[in-house]
Amino acid sequence: MIAAITYSLCALTAAVCAYLLLQAYRRGGYRLLLWSGLCFTFLTINNLLLVCDKLIFPQIDFSLWRNMSLLIALAILLYGLIWDTES
Repeated sequence: MIAAITYSLCALTAAVCAYLLLQAYRRGGYRLLLWSGLCFTFLTINNLLLVCDKLIFPQIDFSLWRNMSLLIALAILLYGLIWDTES
């Protein structure tokens, strides 16, 4: 029960962070906010896959998809950090 609450709150927190970062990018136009918002979008997907993996479909292994979403999230943030420092 505590794991379900923890996984769900992590997914919800990541979704709220993604929403707020993308809204701030829409208003301000700072590209770092865009990259951070996209990173948190994929972190939300990662957390939702964790919920599916551990709670909804425990017989199916989602670890490959979870790791791929995490890799994409970090690659987007890293690319944004490097790209924003060059321009």
